[in-house]
Amino acid sequence: MNAKKPSRRAIPGFGVSLGVTVTLVSLVVLIPLCSLVVSAAQLTPAQFWETITRGRVLSSFEVSLVCALTAALINLAMGVLLAWVLVRYDFPGKRILDGLIELPFALPTAIAGITLTSLTVEGGWIGRIFAPLGIDIAYTRLGITVALIFVGIPFVVRSVQPVLEKLEGSYEEAAGLMGASRGYIFLHVIWPELRPAALTGFGLALARGLGEYGSVVFIAGNKPYSTEIVPLMIMSQLQEYDYGEATAIALVMLAVAFLILLAMNAIQLRAARRAGG
Repeated sequence: MNAKKPSRRAIPGFGVSLGVTVTLVSLVVLIPLCSLVVSAAQLTPAQFWETITRGRVLSSFEVSLVCALTAALINLAMGVLLAWVLVRYDFPGKRILDGLIELPFALPTAIAGITLTSLTVEGGWIGRIFAPLGIDIAYTRLGITVALIFVGIPFVVRSVQPVLEKLEGSYEEAAGLMGASRGYIFLHVIWPELRPAALTGFGLALARGLGEYGSVVFIAGNKPYSTEIVPLMIMSQLQEYDYGEATAIALVMLAVAFLILLAMNAIQLRAARRAGG
């Protein structure tokens, strides 16, 4: 019996491929993260704790976390709905709308921030609608949330869209023929399939919102104890050449982002086990 020939791979050489991968990961991820930890280690534990528990820093943590979480939750609902419309319906301008979803990826964040600010100030096209109602958008936490919705919506849409494209409509039709309501069909037939992808998009949008700077710094107003975000606090410390305190604050946000990614991986692993078992 002939021995089975090894399959040919498009990119041969495990050693070379692994070496290039490890080198790139080290240069792009590991070395910067290690330098962050080393810089933060210049502070004593007491100095580190004092830095991250200052009133102004804690306020910036609250602003970033609350606004990013609110925006991510809104994006979760809007992203699933928008992905549903793009996959399940045909209408004029569908391809244009589908392409516009990725505009926040291509648009420089500073331009997005300036544009959103000009639209939402009291004399802007959007701001003048809400101003008579006593609702201020620019230079408030609401404005920060609007900016984070803008930059985070593509993550949810692009995470959910491929799953919807592969989801067969026969299950929905069968449930409908058996008398199930639309709400029941969505919650018990569609949502279980979408949940891992939707939660992944939610986590990505949340992580992006926590670290977003360019599109937020203009619309936030940067009022101490009110609308200051964590990236702005880090930039303020860097401008004062206080690298130790800047890296201490950044290390806290790195830990939060790591926990978010860890939770996302756990969700994906659990979903893969359910699909396989």
